Amino acid sequence: MKDFAIEHKPKKERCILVGISTPKVRPWLATEQLAELGRLAETAGAEVVQSFLQRVQNFSPATLIGEGKVNEVKRALEDLDAKMVVFDDDLSGSQVRNLEQRLPGIKVLDRTGLILDIFAKHAVTAESRLMVEVAQLQYMMPRLTGAWTHLCRQHNGGIGTKGPGETQLETDRRMIRKRIQELKKKLEKIEDARESQAENRNDIFHIGIVGYTNAGKSTLTNRLTGADVYVEDKLFATLDSTTRKLYLDGENIILSDTVGFIRKLPHNLIETFKSTLGVAAHADCILEVVDGSAPDYREHLEVTHKTLEGIISPETPRIRVFNKAEICDEARRTELHENYPEAIQVSARENIGMELLRKTFKEQLTIWHEKRDIHQQKVKELAEAPWKDQ
Repeated sequence: MKDFAIEHKPKKERCILVGISTPKVRPWLATEQLAELGRLAETAGAEVVQSFLQRVQNFSPATLIGEGKVNEVKRALEDLDAKMVVFDDDLSGSQVRNLEQRLPGIKVLDRTGLILDIFAKHAVTAESRLMVEVAQLQYMMPRLTGAWTHLCRQHNGGIGTKGPGETQLETDRRMIRKRIQELKKKLEKIEDARESQAENRNDIFHIGIVGYTNAGKSTLTNRLTGADVYVEDKLFATLDSTTRKLYLDGENIILSDTVGFIRKLPHNLIETFKSTLGVAAHADCILEVVDGSAPDYREHLEVTHKTLEGIISPETPRIRVFNKAEICDEARRTELHENYPEAIQVSARENIGMELLRKTFKEQLTIWHEKRDIHQQKVKELAEAPWKDQ
């Protein structure tokens, strides 16, 4: 029975990664982005067998990378028996087709396509499935260009020469646009329901948890609340926002986890997942979780701030936490303390720094109560003002 299970264990897709360094993207950054692409590929269930990083002045309009590099990738695919190549930069529809022609029998993906594949696999609730479908359709639509041109090449142009393929292409686009509108209406209803829930929870202190993917947000939520939020050492292990209660200082407060962020997350994906981030937008306090052990933690902070720009009010209080302290060396802990003295260094896994974090929650809870009391007093005074005039 054991041999039977091993024999029928599904084999991972072997893939090759391709990254590009340009004058705007320095080699060290391109290398880190390529390493992250590798983690994304592994999360999607692939086995990375080789990576290429090409330095170019400009992208090739036809294949993104130069012809020589395409041939080099082709030889590596053959030598390593890999059937998929993933590019760290977005590919146009024509670039995908050109690469597929030069690499016959090979699946060609870009970073966005790979992320969408991961999103589709990890979407659990109806809301996240709707959001993923919207993102997939938006990604697909511009890549339909030319998909039907083989049907209208028999015409040489001029009046009355619009081919049936062009008509089919427009039909497909119209159907996709209609489907996107339908899905967005459904998402708007879900968002309206969430806002109603938020209004009903006005008397409960609400903390929204945000941060780069795989920073340990779910593990931290579990440690603080004793919950069993799904945890896995993969990028985008969870897509749906999760809400848990924490008993603090004699009352319940709410902790809401959100989808993690990542470099080069396309704008339409951010827009699509804004409804998930909406739980943070309604929060009374933001808990920003950062992987303190990450070599590029500064960029993680920058990505988080850019993603949240325009979603969360600058006036909303923030607590910054550097997680995974148990694997940080002394030099890193000192660096974090010197550069971010207001931040708290914790280990959700090893239960380090939790009491200090709870104490900080209590301080914010006290401030929230004071502001709420002042606001309620002002509302009361305004309500009584007309009677006073009489």
